[in-house]
Amino acid sequence: MPRFAILAIGAFDYLLNKTGNMLIRYRPKEVVAVIDPEKSGKTADEIIGIGGSLPVVASFQDAEKYQPDTLVIGSAPPGGVIDDQTRKELLAAIDAGCHIISGMHVFLSDDDELQDRAMQKNISITDLRRPPSPPHFPKGTWQDRQVPVLLVVGTDCDSGKMTTAWEITQRLRSHGKKVKFIGTGQTGILLGGSGVAVDAVVADFMAGEMEYLIDKACDGADLVVVEGQGSINNYAYSGVTMGLLHGCMPEFLVMSHDPIRHMDVLDCPLPDIKDLIQIHLDLMKPFRDARFLGMNLLTFTLSEQDAVDTIKEYERKYNLPATDLVRFGDRELINAIATVLS
Repeated sequence: MPRFAILAIGAFDYLLNKTGNMLIRYRPKEVVAVIDPEKSGKTADEIIGIGGSLPVVASFQDAEKYQPDTLVIGSAPPGGVIDDQTRKELLAAIDAGCHIISGMHVFLSDDDELQDRAMQKNISITDLRRPPSPPHFPKGTWQDRQVPVLLVVGTDCDSGKMTTAWEITQRLRSHGKKVKFIGTGQTGILLGGSGVAVDAVVADFMAGEMEYLIDKACDGADLVVVEGQGSINNYAYSGVTMGLLHGCMPEFLVMSHDPIRHMDVLDCPLPDIKDLIQIHLDLMKPFRDARFLGMNLLTFTLSEQDAVDTIKEYERKYNLPATDLVRFGDRELINAIATVLS
């Protein structure tokens, strides 16, 4: 079992430390410390509401007493550039014999100083966002595929797509279903152990990489669940979303949404979910009839009663099963998915 220290300098909170937080939530026994000098002395539970007494420390030197063997960059520095403080912590970890896992756009294994030091210490630097080489071009194998694919899509960035996909995977497995998970961002890849950072792939090959991964995952599976990226209505990331949609050619979709948000991250109004559902179905129409099976809502900012009322309202309004999988469990969403697999 690995022993992760999470590097989150000035970024250990509920949103910025996405990769680190998912490790704390889903692999808690493997995380031994969080490094954030701005919040040192506190616990993870005090800051993000999960993680119990997991300590937050000021530096890797302070984390060493917890005997980490791997340093994970939980959040990227501004601009994706390795600043002096981050470099200092990375070098300290390497010198202590820790492996490095990074989801940054800048590849740490291409950094001469870090790579030379890593080779001297015989440790690995893993860049989760490095695309496959050689790339794969789509062959249309979805037309003969025998295993269904479920793609999680969202109303915007940071709307819970990775969490939704992982929760669906784990819950269906607990129901006895053989489910394969494909991560499409650094967090999903780290959690699931396979996938590709699809937004790091050259656009011509996005669909091909997804097709290739799905073909490999189908063996022995009842369902392949794919983590979504971006949103079709976000003009900065819709190209990635489209490549992912047509690469997966999903039979089924699930919508993930934060019900308190009315503007996207670029300050554009969010479309009505009914319209957004129809847009996805229309984009699939030239190839196959896809189907939405339900919705997962992020209700952590709402009181329990408001959250329950919101979920019921969405079920009535959109005629789909809805829940907050983290907060309220399966409700009817997981049963709806399991039913179509029977």
